[in-house]
Amino acid sequence: MGRTVQRLVVFAVVGLFPSILYAQASITGTVKDALGALLPGVTVEASSPALIEKVRSAVTDGTGQYRIVDLRPGTYAVTFTLAGFSSVKREGIELTGSFTATVNADLQVGSIAETVTVSGQTPIVDVQGTGTERVMNSDVIAALPTGRTPMSLTTLIPGVVGFLGAQDVGGTDTLGAINGQFAIHGGSNNDMRTMTDGFYTGGNRSGLQYGNNQPNVGSTEEVSVDVAGNTAERAEGGILINFVPKAGGNQFTGSLFVSGTGSGLSGSNLTQRLKDLGFETDVKVKKTYDVNPAFGGPIQRDKLWFFGSARFFGYQN
Repeated sequence: MGRTVQRLVVFAVVGLFPSILYAQASITGTVKDALGALLPGVTVEASSPALIEKVRSAVTDGTGQYRIVDLRPGTYAVTFTLAGFSSVKREGIELTGSFTATVNADLQVGSIAETVTVSGQTPIVDVQGTGTERVMNSDVIAALPTGRTPMSLTTLIPGVVGFLGAQDVGGTDTLGAINGQFAIHGGSNNDMRTMTDGFYTGGNRSGLQYGNNQPNVGSTEEVSVDVAGNTAERAEGGILINFVPKAGGNQFTGSLFVSGTGSGLSGSNLTQRLKDLGFETDVKVKKTYDVNPAFGGPIQRDKLWFFGSARFFGYQN
């Protein structure tokens, strides 16, 4: 009972105070007029269906700069408005992980009713941060023919080495959800950290081992993995895995992932030559299964959303 209460408290803290220690995505930039002069007092609004409040805003400072922080993964439109100038709107800005998109604007003198929509490629280079991050969103995770565990997903990144977990073969790795530690570039697997929406759920020298939070991929919007160039607030330089949970939306949506296998689908490499050498049996998968339902939607549109998920898995060799 005590452990259950403890987990409920942890999940409540995660839900109410996201991004406590880990930077989420953000949009920043500079606003100028047609002559290149910096413009203070410009209202900058970032809108996206990913935000429950729909729009998040900021105002440029005395140097014409602005910054909108703690943005969830999704597609954003940024609008710049100032009295006496035509509004400028930039669409199709994709945000993932802790990426910082630099979106600048040049405002022309004109009617406030005029809006200039700028079409351009989404910023793909983060010029604000020094980290090296790999992000897998929910669409990529659903399409990959692999297990839905931190072990099987993280080891897809070139250079990552896994410890203490079974290697995923055809999506049958359920052990990796319990025992998972990773290293890269010759580092120590003891320096790995795991987070859920910026809240530490696995300390160094523990990874995803017994007793720590085991992420439920069905409730995960994206998995971001920092593999190099970690920020100064971290005490170690190993891999950092952050699971960003889904938050529901204004429409009811759900998913169901089911996988499994039995001994009848397990092959054998016990040849006659191996039998002659004294090997009598080989290791086979007796049973493995993974069932992961998820469902979410609005309690009150644009005010309160919910999302829930559960995972049932097991294995026998």
